[in-house]
Amino acid sequence: MSKPEIAAKAPCAVNVEKGKDYWWCTCGRSKSQPFCDGSHKGTEFTPMKYTADETKTAYFCACKQTKNAPLCDGSHKSL
Repeated sequence: MSKPEIAAKAPCAVNVEKGKDYWWCTCGRSKSQPFCDGSHKGTEFTPMKYTADETKTAYFCACKQTKNAPLCDGSHKSL
């Protein structure tokens, strides 16, 4: 499997709404980070669905190296 592109070396803070679905970019190519804009077409990547369990600020991974996808786990600190 190919490695995703690093979109940024910091998480993206997003205000999410309980019960709403969000599609996290897994390839790192999207211009709408941290969400998918279809830039993965023609690659082996597909977006990951995230459904907010509560209304809050969520920190989505932008380096695409997290072990807690789609949320940031601090992996960007070691890049």
